[in-house]
Formats: sequence, structure tokens, C-alpha cells
Amino acid sequence: MPHAVTIATPGLQALILCGPGSSFPTFTANPDENPKALLPIANRPMVWYPLDFCYRAGITNITLICPPTAQEAIQTALNTNPFLTSLPYPRPDLLAPKDLDQNTGTAEILRLPEVQSTVTSDFLVLPCDLVCELGADKLLQAWMVKSASLTDLLDDTRSENGPLKRSGGLGVWYQTKTATPIKGEETDFLATVPLPSSSVSPPKGSLFPHISKVVYSTPTDSLKDLLDEQKGFPTRHALLKKHPRVRMLTTHRDAHIYIFPHWIMDFVKENDRLETIGEDVLGWWAKAGWQKGLSTKLGLDTILGQTSTTAPNTDGKTSPVGSHTPKDSSSTVHPPTGSQIHDAVSASGTTKLEGPVRPVIRAGDKPGPEETPLHEAEANESTAIPPMLAYIHPSSSSATESSSPLIRRVDTAQLLLQISLQLAKLPSIEEVGSAEAASPFAHMRKVAYPEGVKPRTTITKADSLVADNVTVQEKTSIKECVIGANCQIGEGARLSQCLLMNGVVVGKNCKLTKCILGKRSEVGEGCTLTECEVQENLLVEARTETKNEKFMSSSGLEATEEDLKGSDDDNDEDNQGGNDDDDVDEEDDESAEE
Repeated sequence: MPHAVTIATPGLQALILCGPGSSFPTFTANPDENPKALLPIANRPMVWYPLDFCYRAGITNITLICPPTAQEAIQTALNTNPFLTSLPYPRPDLLAPKDLDQNTGTAEILRLPEVQSTVTSDFLVLPCDLVCELGADKLLQAWMVKSASLTDLLDDTRSENGPLKRSGGLGVWYQTKTATPIKGEETDFLATVPLPSSSVSPPKGSLFPHISKVVYSTPTDSLKDLLDEQKGFPTRHALLKKHPRVRMLTTHRDAHIYIFPHWIMDFVKENDRLETIGEDVLGWWAKAGWQKGLSTKLGLDTILGQTSTTAPNTDGKTSPVGSHTPKDSSSTVHPPTGSQIHDAVSASGTTKLEGPVRPVIRAGDKPGPEETPLHEAEANESTAIPPMLAYIHPSSSSATESSSPLIRRVDTAQLLLQISLQLAKLPSIEEVGSAEAASPFAHMRKVAYPEGVKPRTTITKADSLVADNVTVQEKTSIKECVIGANCQIGEGARLSQCLLMNGVVVGKNCKLTKCILGKRSEVGEGCTLTECEVQENLLVEARTETKNEKFMSSSGLEATEEDLKGSDDDNDEDNQGGNDDDDVDEEDDESAEE
């Protein structure tokens, strides 16, 4: 067994995708000035967490990718935010491709020329909304032992005996049904098969027991559309024949942590119908491992260097093999998007099903005389597709969840609140005694500025975080909350399970429960708010009492002077038209009298 890997492989790059944050309408209404990557999670900018994930593993070649319109805001934060400026050197690069907008898919981002020229080695892809307490070094160890190839690691493409063996990939999935589940949280459908067993026991703490091979991947919403359309779950005979044991997961979610070999950039470039990484790239890559002929149609044989670039035609001439893409000919395979996937997976007796999936054998997939002869099938087996592996993060019971490494996407307001409150419960470095013994997400102190807290106040330090320059007046109660820097809490206020961003002002005698307040917002005296969201720079009128409401400004929706002038002109025309009609009516009446 290879030696354990404790740091990143030399030359491994990291791409952090900083999207627009359309799932945070209250707080990213203007994604150019307030991009999702800068929303605070437990008082740290969201993008700090994937950056810290990379630095902990020794990965320093990091590129943040964002739309050009958000470049200025993110660059300013990288230069001024104390959490981002305190990260190790070298600092991450910021790339803003000119054709990247708010609707560009993740696979389409990899296809952009600026990104193609940036990625020169094996690479890591992360979302900006990732919070992962698990060390990246363990994931890299699992990838290098189970999926990486010396051919790629050493950049040696010379093959003396047989076809080249190329590196595969590794992704991460986690259980969404935790002790505190979020209603409506997105999930993904994943089908895996076990890896060949090893006679050597894995080392303690290794991820190897939780590694399996992906044979199918798609969002659960796409799966539901397929089940509704097909009235069951269609299967392919080729999958059943090659993998008699398939495990299906329906309550897990793709963490969008991907360790990819460099050849994936060529695969994405050559197949321009691939829109997303999680559904399209992984889905077609996984299917190519068991569906005959698909690797050739997708151009994988040529990309992987496992076949010659020419093959004889019936007329004796030669033509490229595997060099065509899904758009090139009638034999094209069109990679699916969304609910277009109709080829699914199934299982036999030992399959574990997690969800109401009813397998249905498709008649067209039954073996027939036209199938590939056995000797040809054996020849095809030599063209091995590198595996896409899945690390299935083990779920934790409520009794041990606090000690289990946290892996979570934070892409909704509910998750923003829940994960912030969960991180607030971590013991501070001051309490633990040293940074090495504390969680990587622990803060130095629970109350960063105790001088600002007046006497006769209650702050539950075990489950709260209070940042710098926060002033708390007397008779105030703060329980299980995260308070951002420069906030002001008025006398007699009662806060429970709330998230306050920087510069929030809470008036006297307010009662806030499970609320998220945007930066520099203000809540007037005597307000009672429950499960509400308040946009940045917004004032909530005094003595407001409401529940489940989103306070958002109508700025930008008001009619301009030009709109009003245009409306007046239209009214004048309508009135003039009405007068003309009246004149016609009078003439008709006169004609009738004559």
C-alpha cells in the first residue's frame, strides 16, 4: 500500500466557484455589490471556509472565479476583510472571465478560455458556500490511493505495455437527514457499487471504508420527473450485467467537492452540451464506465490516449476515432440536462434502496442477437474508463453529531442560520487552550469585546458568538445567537436563535426569534419578529409585530421621471383617441337623422 499522504500533491490547483447567490434573494438582491461569497457564516465571509479548506491541506495555487460584475466587491474584500487578509500566503488569484454571467453552468465555466488556460494540472473544484470541517488531506489520500495514476501524477504518458492507465476522480456526498434537518433542502440521487476488497485493513481514521464507485448521479428533482414520466425506474441490461450490486441513495447531497484529473478539462471542452458538473459531467462519465460504446462517442478513448487516432473505414480509408463530439454526427450522444436523462440504473437482490424506487427493465435493453459478440466485449474491456469515486460521509446520530466533522452546503437562508448557530457552539480557542486542539472553525473568544457589554445582561457563551465593537445595553438577553461586528443592542432586547450581520441596530425592548438581519439594518423599538429576514440598510418600523416575513426594499422598482412622462403621453393619446371617437359618433348620429 502506498504511503499515507499528509499534504496536497505538488502542482494540485484549486478552483473556487463564486456564484451569484440567487437562493438568497433577501441578502443578494444586488449580487454585484453584495455577492453570495461575502455573506457571513458565523461572522466569517462565506468564501473564507473553502479557502481555509485548501490551505489546511497545503494547496496554495487557488483561483476564485466570479462574474466580472462582482470582481470589484470580492477583490475589495480580499484586500480589507480581516479574516481574508489573515489567511496564509500566497493569496488566491481572482479570475473574472468576460463571458461568465449569473446563468453560466458549472461545466460551462470550465469550458471558458480563461479557465482552460488557467488549469494546467490535476485540480480541485469547490463551491464558495462550502463548510467542510473534514481535512482535505484525507480526501487527497483516498483519491491518490484509490483513483490516481502514476502516469498522470508523474506526467509520464509513455506506455510500454498496453494502454495508459489514467487517473480518476473523487466527489463527496453527505446525509441531509440529520438531527436538525432543513425542510426542503436539495438532495441528489446517487448510485454506487463497491470497490474490490483489499486484504490489507485500512488505517485507523481512513476514509477508505466509505469510498465506492459512482455508476449514476443526478439531482433528485430530475429523478422524480423520470419516475413520473416512466411510471417506474428504467434500467439498462449492461449495468445489471457488469454490476449486480448497486446501492442507491436518495437522501444524500452532492457537496460539490471534486478532485479531478487534468484530462477532464479536455472532456468538457470537447462536449459542449455539458452544462453542469454534478449532473452532466459526472453522470456521463459514470455511464461511460458500463455502457458499451459510449466512451467512444463521447471522445473519451482519444482523450485518455487509450486508442489510436485513426481507424479503417469500409472503403479502406482512415478516419478519426473518438475525436468527434456529441454535436458532430448522427451517431451523436447528446449529454442530458435537467430532466432529460432517461437512462437510469438499477439493482438486483443485494441492492440497497433508500427511497420509493421501483425498477423496471426496459425491453430495448434485453440482450439480443445484435449485441456485441463476446470476443469484442472482452476487447472493449481493455479500454478501461478511470473511475469516478464517491466518498459517502457517514451520518451521525444526534448523540455524536457534535463530534463528527461537519460537511454542508450553505445555499439558503435557513442553512445560513442553522450552520452559523452550529458553529457558534464550538468551544473557542481561549476555552480549549490552543489552536491545535480546537476546531479549525473556532474563534479566539466567544465575546470578542467584553467591554461593550453592560452589567445586568445575559449572554449564553456556550452557544453564542459576539464580534468586535458590539455594544449591549442593560437588561438584555442574548441566547444562541451570532452577532456581527459593530452591532448595537438596545436596552431590554431579547434575542434568541438570531443571526445579525455587521452594523445592525436593535432598538429597546425588541423581541427577535430565529431572525436574520442584513448588514446595517435597523429594527425599531418594541418590535416582535419571528422567523423574519431583513434586507441590508433597511429600517423596520417601531412596534412592528410579524412572523415569517421578508423585509425588502422597493428601491429600483419605483417609476422614473421618464416612465411617468411616458405614461402621461400615453394617457394624452388615449384621451385624444377618445375625442376622435366621439366626433365620429356625432357624425354618425347626424347622418342617421338626415
